[in-house]
Amino acid sequence: MTRALGLLLLLTLSVLSQAATLREKLQERREERAQQRFDAELPAGSRVLREQVYGEHPRQRFDVYLPPAAKQAPILFMVHGGGWHTGDKAMGAVVENKAAHWLSKGYVLVSSNYRLIPDADPLQQAADLAKAFTAVQQQAAGWGGDPTHMVLMGHSAGAHLVSLLNSDSSLAPGAKPLWLGTVALDSAAFDVPAIMHARHYPLYDQAFGSDTALWQAASPLLVLRAGARPLLAVCSTRRDDACPQADAYAAKAATLGVKVSVLRKDLSHRAINQELGAEPAYTAAVDAFLNGLGLP
Repeated sequence: MTRALGLLLLLTLSVLSQAATLREKLQERREERAQQRFDAELPAGSRVLREQVYGEHPRQRFDVYLPPAAKQAPILFMVHGGGWHTGDKAMGAVVENKAAHWLSKGYVLVSSNYRLIPDADPLQQAADLAKAFTAVQQQAAGWGGDPTHMVLMGHSAGAHLVSLLNSDSSLAPGAKPLWLGTVALDSAAFDVPAIMHARHYPLYDQAFGSDTALWQAASPLLVLRAGARPLLAVCSTRRDDACPQADAYAAKAATLGVKVSVLRKDLSHRAINQELGAEPAYTAAVDAFLNGLGLP
């Protein structure tokens, strides 16, 4: 009986393992088909350089989406969200509509990964992105990009990270020159201590823990310095926290002479990311911000 149960257990484990392998293969095929479909929808003549290395960790990679015949092209540097512990540079909501829109306008789009919790806390994640940004600047001329005309963009946790870099450029010592401006897509983490001292989602505990020094150092509002680049904060009016956080950041920026605009959108948190590049009025508002930075 014991031997029979052992054989049954082994058989069950084998079946489960084969099922897991099959699921992984099916997921890989779905992702491959989606990637092929996306690449086919880019402007004719576009190219994609995937998995460009900027560090030793497997997450320290970025993808480059190149428009046809790029020459001195401005560069959007995009950072995905995912609560600081998940997400990926190649997700459809992160790149599809943005690449289709801005490549057609002659931009280069870079979408970057970074180490995730528990391998890196938010400050270390910001350091990863600063390193990736510097690598992009160093390589941009070889792609037909202009390293002097770059803009940071991020969604959710990614919006927090690019806002943090924008607030205190000393966190990106290798950036020469700095970016022209930043677009933060629905961050609700401009003031981390305010979040941690109130009722909040568990994901904030995972990201920021109980270290009050980290709360301070990772708060865009608290480290904001005079001379910071202009920032557009897009916020969802369907959330209770995003727009008040953005408004508080803009108010602090005004006292320092830093230009921060808040764009309220009646869109979900996900749609603010996914619809950029597709929804006409929303995309036009972001384009207007870019135009104000001297970009086409």
